[in-house]
Amino acid sequence: MPDSALWRLERFLSELDAWADREHPSDDLRILVTAWIVGRQDDPYRGVRREPHFENLWYGVVPESNDESGRVVTCSYWIVESEHLVRCNSFATLGLPL
Repeated sequence: MPDSALWRLERFLSELDAWADREHPSDDLRILVTAWIVGRQDDPYRGVRREPHFENLWYGVVPESNDESGRVVTCSYWIVESEHLVRCNSFATLGLPL
């Protein structure tokens, strides 16, 4: 699993901006998601699961992103262990249950 060095993040900010353009989240929600992104540098495996049938594709819900309508922010990303790299695939707002 991960060592103590920070993981290099790629495409997270561009995908965050694309999600914000589509979904128009509140400023508070955008700040919450941005803080979650920063946490991926320490441990990209925390709170997510590997997608079956896709090698190295991970997926999870951004904690505390549930809004009053029962929707949560999700993110999928690729982990390239040999390069210590985490490459964002996309953000989406999805209804519960997942």
